[in-house]
Amino acid sequence: MENQELLPHLFRTEYRKITAVLGKTFGLEHIEIAQDIASDTFLLASEIWGIKGIPDNPVAWLYTVARNKTLDYLRRDKLFKEKISGQVVRDSPMEDEIVIDLSSQNITDSQLQMMFAICHPSLPIESQIGLALNVLCGFGINEIASAFLTSKETINKRLYRAREKLRAGEVTMAFPAEAEIEPRLEAVLKTLYLLFNEGFYSAGKDVTLRKDVCIEAMWLTKMLTENPGTDRPPVNALLALMCFHASRFEARTNPQGETVLYEDQDDSLWDSTLICRGEYYLNRASVGRQLSRYHLEAAIGYWHTIKADTPEKWEHILQYYNQLLILEYSPIAALNRTYALAKARSRTEAIHEAEKLNLADNHLYHSLLGGVVFGN
Repeated sequence: MENQELLPHLFRTEYRKITAVLGKTFGLEHIEIAQDIASDTFLLASEIWGIKGIPDNPVAWLYTVARNKTLDYLRRDKLFKEKISGQVVRDSPMEDEIVIDLSSQNITDSQLQMMFAICHPSLPIESQIGLALNVLCGFGINEIASAFLTSKETINKRLYRAREKLRAGEVTMAFPAEAEIEPRLEAVLKTLYLLFNEGFYSAGKDVTLRKDVCIEAMWLTKMLTENPGTDRPPVNALLALMCFHASRFEARTNPQGETVLYEDQDDSLWDSTLICRGEYYLNRASVGRQLSRYHLEAAIGYWHTIKADTPEKWEHILQYYNQLLILEYSPIAALNRTYALAKARSRTEAIHEAEKLNLADNHLYHSLLGGVVFGN
């Protein structure tokens, strides 16, 4: 892999790890310092690798540079020497030896702890998503602004207020206690769900960026499935849902970037590997008696990976929508249900149900109603 391809790839995979570990070292209230050091590490790599070539072990090179930059910062900065270095070296064999733990286990633990800190219930959901993109995914302000279809100034203010709120609330990077995991995990899953939706349903023109957002949301969710404390049915159901949706990503737009309706999609473009992974996680989600919205939406997503246009298929989808609306009502879910109703039962019944929703001001209402009336 050439330098111009390798470095962006490593940035996507290693920036978050370095930032999480250093964020744990400096404290969440100083997360910007951790981000600066991680960014400087990759900047130095782009300069040196361009001259000397890619090192034999690029990841180890990045970790070594990040560690050295952190040690230099701690040694020269009086504030951190007094407030942080003492804690870091407390268990070290030598008083002046500062340990920056970049072991695989600490990297994983730090990322999970960062995820729970960023998805703190005290923050507005849009701030949680913005921080997740910025801190855990390495997205810059311009990229986040594009993903949210808003201005850089808005994103800067949003992230600044979020960090200040975390400081004021003295939120720390720590894995929740056993009794707290379920309610805290619910907030994390909601953030990851909305993060994925930002990429999948965004009207932005940058398809590559939108796909990257989806991939990052899937990666973060997969991390939760790999930890015994968070490997729970709703987590697996959410990852299954993401896999099913992502499997159709390439078929959702034409070469001109225009949206392709579901019934017109070329199923040869659907990713069979992702569909299989979705089935795997959906099976893992089926243990126990817990039924979440993610289970139902994943089941709906599964049936959408079956191209056959049969009443039986749409009846299954309709029944899952019925359960979803009972569990957690959503106008959009109710609107989508009317399409399944038209396919499973009759257009007349679907139009009647759609008109009762009173969503005439929603552009999706008219699009879907047009599809019901004039569809095949």
